[in-house]
Amino acid sequence: MVFDSGSEGDRHALERLEKDMIGWLTTVTADGQPQTFPIWFLWEDGEALIYSDRRAKRNGNIAANPRVSLHLNDNGKGGDVVIVEGEARVDEATPPVPANPAYLAKYGAWIDSYLSSPEEMATIYNVPLRIRACLPAILQPL
Repeated sequence: MVFDSGSEGDRHALERLEKDMIGWLTTVTADGQPQTFPIWFLWEDGEALIYSDRRAKRNGNIAANPRVSLHLNDNGKGGDVVIVEGEARVDEATPPVPANPAYLAKYGAWIDSYLSSPEEMATIYNVPLRIRACLPAILQPL
């Protein structure tokens, strides 16, 4: 686990990773072009779980190069940015959205509002990606 120093910064980063609703995932195309996408994610056991759209370019990018960056929004003034660098993989052992109670606890209301139901979401967002953190950072304002 990369957030193991016991520092206030680590505790704060973990709190944000557990509570923030939107993250930004950066992958790299086969020809080296970075691509960043907003994502919903669940932080558990030192990894981020993302249910990726089966048609998303990020799936192919990760297949070609699993190194990714996940970051959270700033505080509106350029500070308190959480960045996690790591490696992504498809995890077929992950249950689908309707069978993931932790994911539903975090996003259930949004799923019902934007996608009508967890079952409907699972017809599109059915590629479970896990990102294992390698390098975290919290950037403070200059």
